[in-house]
Amino acid sequence: MEADFTLAELPVDRAPAAVALCRRALDLPEDAAEANALVDTLWTRAAADRTVVASGAYAGDELVGVLIGSLAAGDPRLGHVDLMAVDPTWRRRGVGRALLADAERRLAGLGAAEVLLAGNPPYYAWPGIDVRYTPAVCVALALGYRQDRTAWNMTADLSYDGSPALRTTEPAERRLAGQGVVVRRAEPADLPALAAFARSTFGGLWDAELAGSVGRDGAGCHLAERDGELLGFAAWGSSRPSWFGPMGTAPAAEGSGIGGVLLRRCLRDQRAAGVGAAQIGWVGPVPFYSGSAGARIERVFFLYRRTL
Repeated sequence: MEADFTLAELPVDRAPAAVALCRRALDLPEDAAEANALVDTLWTRAAADRTVVASGAYAGDELVGVLIGSLAAGDPRLGHVDLMAVDPTWRRRGVGRALLADAERRLAGLGAAEVLLAGNPPYYAWPGIDVRYTPAVCVALALGYRQDRTAWNMTADLSYDGSPALRTTEPAERRLAGQGVVVRRAEPADLPALAAFARSTFGGLWDAELAGSVGRDGAGCHLAERDGELLGFAAWGSSRPSWFGPMGTAPAAEGSGIGGVLLRRCLRDQRAAGVGAAQIGWVGPVPFYSGSAGARIERVFFLYRRTL
């Protein structure tokens, strides 16, 4: 028997209802707790820089499912599903499949030739589907998506004073100061230089993520410089308050200890902001984060794609 629900475009004034739905529909507590930040990042903030689509599934007047998608800013032929949530009482009744199929149609109408169930930087909530969201994995497979990558996060425990993630950086900062290296908090006036450094050294969209961290409430950034030349940066809170990154050190400064100092400065900021466990998102150098902050691999994500 077909479930009694309807789909409709979701206007932005329904964002509070979408947040309320995500709070009860996102099974992982760390995601549900940041529902407001997720919806704001993926919908309100992202819409300033890229095309965003939002759809709702309704049972009468009640919102029982939500999907937020977007076109990749760098390649509008790529569509992304950024968030999908279904009320627990409405699962296994076709809501997720209907929302995803509707998103494909809408994104195709905007020129997308392929849809990715993967993060669309610089505004993203997850690298892909957390493997513990099993219903979402089942929907992706049922609609013909293929897994093409795996990503993972590491978790830094900030819940107690003796955590290795919070150990002091003062001796290392004194040593660096003796080498002429200044480590400090980044200010809005630093953003043009930080963005240029990120683009020229690492490419990608880190400059946009830095713009979401420097000088914004619930976020922050620290940098290292010598004689006015940037040597590295680390940021947090660009997309979610509990998430650390991006971070980069100039190749000439690798091995100097700058990275560990910048990392733990940010982690201390996050603890001061009330974060008990920081997520180091889309991790590359696992040994570095393990050694510098005692971080552990805890979240694993499957990334999917389908040609339309």
